[in-house]
Amino acid sequence: MPTPPKTRPARRGRLVTAVLTAVALVAVTGLTACADESAAGDGGKGPLRIGYQRFGGLSLVKARGAAPGVEWSLFESGPALTEALKAGSIDIGQVGEAPPVFAAAAKIPFSIIGTSVPIPQGEAVLVKADSPYRSFADLKGRTIALNKGSNVHWLLVRLLEANELTLKDVNVKYLKPAEGRPAFDNGQVDAWVIWDPYFALAEQPGVRVLADATGLASNREYVLAAPGAVKNRTDDIRAFLQQYRTVTDWGIANPEERASTLAPELKIPEDVTSRALARSAKPLAPVTPAIGDELQAITDSFVTLELIPGPVDIRSRIDDRFSAVLQ
Repeated sequence: MPTPPKTRPARRGRLVTAVLTAVALVAVTGLTACADESAAGDGGKGPLRIGYQRFGGLSLVKARGAAPGVEWSLFESGPALTEALKAGSIDIGQVGEAPPVFAAAAKIPFSIIGTSVPIPQGEAVLVKADSPYRSFADLKGRTIALNKGSNVHWLLVRLLEANELTLKDVNVKYLKPAEGRPAFDNGQVDAWVIWDPYFALAEQPGVRVLADATGLASNREYVLAAPGAVKNRTDDIRAFLQQYRTVTDWGIANPEERASTLAPELKIPEDVTSRALARSAKPLAPVTPAIGDELQAITDSFVTLELIPGPVDIRSRIDDRFSAVLQ
């Protein structure tokens, strides 16, 4: 009988080795994945990732270096910040009262873990000083610019209701703050609904405040958190919120130092910073069932106006486990 080729055992050995190597790699990969998942859920992996907007209380925390070790991400508006929550790129963020509503309607997962006292003077409708508009009702048939899904969106709804107008009575142009200012300055829109500090920056000679949110909207700040962070990093979040509250209270008690600290962070003049802070920097507050009711009423109005799909249960997003540090 012919002698079997000597290469066959070698090939067979190489095949067995390859199989065993593949199995080992799969096992190691699986163990590594399990280790990564465990580390991600142990509440101690990586910095707490904070999303903030220019001017909000979180800007002061950052400017003072009061929360070392956190990772900061700046957003122009609340809707952009909630998109980051959706993407999983931040753990906590601060927004106005409409962004949580639009985010909940979009099925973005988050919990509402904190709020502030009302800040109605911190948002307003601006018109040119030489314009013929003397009340919001005078804007019927005119073009109004605002950031879609931000706090000012709710102010627009309330102003329309108060003046017996509807969305069909005005031409709404959705513009981000960086787009709204030049459109307003160049006369491309008749009015601009905006919040601080953009509001304060636009208060130049030739500009007039037509109306603010007094008696119409609370304009609270809301602190949102990713569910995974709330579950796995409870102590980290509690410690951060304690610092947030401490710095906010310090700023209210020391307005001049607050303005000098925050102006470089905001990259705006100190006098503008002071003016905006005087009306818009308010104490933090815990979330309560009443806050849930307030947000639900806003949500239901947006659903009725078909600005968002419904129904949306935003009350269920309220999480009061951190309320003790925000009292």
